[in-house]
Amino acid sequence: MDIEALNNLRKEYSLKSLSKKDVADSPFKQFEIWLNEAIESQVLEPNAMTLATSTFDGKPSARVVLLKQFNEEGFSFFSNYESRKSKHLLQNPYAALVFFWPELERQVRIEGKVRKATETESDEYFKTRPKGSKIGAWASPQSAVIPNRRYLERLHADFEEEFKGRQIKRPQNWGGYVLEPTLYEFWQGRPNRLHDRIQYVLVNGVWNIERLAP
Repeated sequence: MDIEALNNLRKEYSLKSLSKKDVADSPFKQFEIWLNEAIESQVLEPNAMTLATSTFDGKPSARVVLLKQFNEEGFSFFSNYESRKSKHLLQNPYAALVFFWPELERQVRIEGKVRKATETESDEYFKTRPKGSKIGAWASPQSAVIPNRRYLERLHADFEEEFKGRQIKRPQNWGGYVLEPTLYEFWQGRPNRLHDRIQYVLVNGVWNIERLAP
């Protein structure tokens, strides 16, 4: 690897700016505005977000998951309850999300406490999934070591046969999580690395808006 070439990989950001006077009073509304702009701009996977979790003793882990539902109460994603992320959330229920939309030179960070979605919330979302994804939820022992790809494909085929002509219900070890935000940060790229960073922090039920140094 050419380290000099790596060091010279730079992009000057200049599309937009962000100031306290321009953002919405509600961080949820500000997020909604930015997500809609990402969708309208045809950003690739605009609902993709990095989810960072950690063990009880602070060992972190991160992965990209998809935002599937959101409102002022929280941001929802779905997973196998026996996965690594789920085991982390049992040990430490606090997590962070990062959305990065390079086409718009924007990033959003969200931090908060995570709770399990209700059975009803998980059931309702599961109903909307394509058939193959529903079977995949049954077939994949997520995060477990498996011998090879064929093993996974065989499990999928077995469950496909089992559910042939039948309604596919949600497995009990699969469902949703909701991150309830206590902090949002909206990052807009600017020239000379003097980026705009506007942070919302929840204090006694009120969102305080602050500007951060880049």
